[in-house]
Amino acid sequence: MAGVFAESPQVEILNDSGSANSITFFDSTYAEALALAQEVRDYIAGQDKTATADRTPEERLLASCESMRITSRLTQVIAWLLVQKAIHAGELARSAANKAENRLGGQSVCDEVEPALEADLQPRMIDLLERSHSLYRRVARLDAMLDRQPGHPRPVEI
Repeated sequence: MAGVFAESPQVEILNDSGSANSITFFDSTYAEALALAQEVRDYIAGQDKTATADRTPEERLLASCESMRITSRLTQVIAWLLVQKAIHAGELARSAANKAENRLGGQSVCDEVEPALEADLQPRMIDLLERSHSLYRRVARLDAMLDRQPGHPRPVEI
């Protein structure tokens, strides 16, 4: 899947005055999201059953919740990047970028960095959480650029 953005390294979002604000995409952002998703899948699938059996119920619950948080972050990021690619390729109208369903969502879950429970997480899980949050925040900054477009207020997430 590397090379998905090779033909479109830049996405332009037109504002009401017709001038363009450019958001530069690097193929590496999409590749990073896919690689991180694969890494998370491998981590979850490869967890040793005996190792998880030694953990408390709270630790297992926390690990499960945080795995879902990582998955939510990556799903939101990949979906947003694919929408931007479709807009740049002319498959979606530029106005589609401001529709709520095409914006980066899930802030209430994805932007949270503190676990809901007090329990220990495995170092590898902590690393995946930090990296997925960093990627999510980078894409959130790109998405926020849409809010700077005159006449295009950000929809309120419920």
